[in-house]
Amino acid sequence: MAAESVPGAVQVSGGTPVIGLRREREVLTVALQAARHVVLEGPPGTGKSTLLRSIARDLGQAVVFVEGNAELTPARLIGQYDPAQVLTDGYLPSSFADGPLLQAMRTGALLYLEEFNRVPEETLNVLITVLTEGEIAVPRFGAVRADPQFRLIAAMNPFDAIGTARVSQAIADRICRVVLGYQDAGAERSIVGAITGHDGTVVPFAVEFTRATRSHRDVRMGASVRGAIDLVLLIDGLTRLRGEAAMTRLTARDAAYAALSGRIRIADGCERSPESVLDEILGELWPQDAAGPRAPADEPEPIADGSPGGQGKADGPRPDAGLTQPGAGHSAAGLQQVSRSSLRRERTQGPARRTVGRAELASRHQAFTGISPGPGELDADALAALLAADPDAAAALLADLSQATDEPLRAIARQLAARVFIQLSAAGRQPRRGSPRRISSVLRGDGDIDLDRTLDRLSGGWPPSADDLVTRSWKAHRRSVCLLVDSSGSMSGLALAMAAVATASVLLAADGRVDTGAAAFAGTVTVLQAPSARQPPEEIVGRLLGLRGHGVTDIAAALRAAAVLLSGAGPVSGTGLRPGGAAGGPAERCVILLSDCQRTAGGDPAAALAGIDRLDVLCPRAAGTEADPDSVAAAERLARLGGGVAQPVRTLSDIPAALTRLLSGR
Repeated sequence: MAAESVPGAVQVSGGTPVIGLRREREVLTVALQAARHVVLEGPPGTGKSTLLRSIARDLGQAVVFVEGNAELTPARLIGQYDPAQVLTDGYLPSSFADGPLLQAMRTGALLYLEEFNRVPEETLNVLITVLTEGEIAVPRFGAVRADPQFRLIAAMNPFDAIGTARVSQAIADRICRVVLGYQDAGAERSIVGAITGHDGTVVPFAVEFTRATRSHRDVRMGASVRGAIDLVLLIDGLTRLRGEAAMTRLTARDAAYAALSGRIRIADGCERSPESVLDEILGELWPQDAAGPRAPADEPEPIADGSPGGQGKADGPRPDAGLTQPGAGHSAAGLQQVSRSSLRRERTQGPARRTVGRAELASRHQAFTGISPGPGELDADALAALLAADPDAAAALLADLSQATDEPLRAIARQLAARVFIQLSAAGRQPRRGSPRRISSVLRGDGDIDLDRTLDRLSGGWPPSADDLVTRSWKAHRRSVCLLVDSSGSMSGLALAMAAVATASVLLAADGRVDTGAAAFAGTVTVLQAPSARQPPEEIVGRLLGLRGHGVTDIAAALRAAAVLLSGAGPVSGTGLRPGGAAGGPAERCVILLSDCQRTAGGDPAAALAGIDRLDVLCPRAAGTEADPDSVAAAERLARLGGGVAQPVRTLSDIPAALTRLLSGR
């Protein structure tokens, strides 16, 4: 149906071409052809509107646009009677003015509802019957049946928490979901070049600058490709206004302040200004003493993860998918055509990755330039020598290298870090001298007769039958353990290395008597491994290295999550027993908390100990530094209330030994 045949619809012929998003385009096209309704989810500037316009143009359908906001009432969406005409003529069909919903339903157009999660719940509830039955009953007007070509296409930004609401499950269950992410650098350069009409060095510089805001450790939401477009236009205008022959560093800085500072959102708990973040990024891309910006690094090809509609990132482990592996049936040529926008990644769950520039790495670590002489380089021999001389310094450097902005260096460091931290955890573990045991009385079991309980069961003659005998024997005391790693605050360097070694130590301790799991927390909790699961420690440590290192600290939420994990633990490995089973009694539910215990969000952690039998606290503190009295007091109080102990860990070698004692129940 042509757009001009629908009053108020938007003409979609022509328009901006879509660059990339091939897979998303295919999925959305098929969904519309299959009579499905769809929500497009992604941050601003990922091409949601452009993609829909392009598909509508190809399908020959009109598009009715609706802006979602708190003022969109059911009457405004559906339509309403004209009060003046009702007073004159009564409630006649001619007195009713169709809203965008009825307009799209009658004409078979696509109803594009922007800012879906800003629409009031009562208005969204109007759509339930429309999405399910294809019709709506309007009071005093009657039922309106939708044309077979009618579709609802909603769009929402899941990262914006101001003025938004969660879409109800009743609505979510009736629509398909397509997630759009930012495209790769090549696609963004093509978009910026096509819109601005510029080429040369300005476009690659603006795109790299803008993309760097999305991965900066102190930024919760970076700038979209619109920021790169504005940056190019401002640099070009300022260069001409100032009579400069080419872009200068000062001009680039002024333009970046104007184009990007208002588009980025600093992470919660970080007290930096947007301008300071932009200055840091500019220092990486264009050092003070350099004549011009460095050439953008070529991006590695994305790695397919082998799942339908998914593709991995080439920058190492993702929090939601672990280490990705090449998928079957994908050729190298095919991988080059896959956009970086993920169809399957849940972008609202779990912490995001962070990166650290080379300049900051050099300022943090004296040995950095010797370990990494240049971009993408890591001297394994120099790192091995540093590990032998100063394990803590080497591990702290390796942990920060795993967060490097330099993608090739980051990929190498993460692979190496997982192996090194696991080796450190295994080397420091103390052999277990048996395990705690308790005496248990069992009906018809082996061992000595429990005379008192046998007599209690007697109901007939003497001697008792074998079925009435109760025996006593020593049973190994089973434990289910969950390590909680604090991933907030200054979670970098040695603190991150300690967390990785602790995680590896706990996972390696799993055996027939101890079932172990791990989770990381800041404002939310990320499960690294449930106590009943078994995954390679390298994969779990890799996930941990990808967590953001700042934000609020909600210890109470972490403890409640740990209690849930422990209550749902599966069979203890090698025994066939389940927690709570009669054969050996319930497993003791233990939590080991690695944190300074300084909460900045949530309630009192002491009120969240339900479901936890024992809580021990490890307090990381760099050697030679003074202990924070408040942190020590909070850790000791929490451990005391949890029936455990609190102890400081100052070096990497302290971690395995301390965990061995705690896991052994000593």
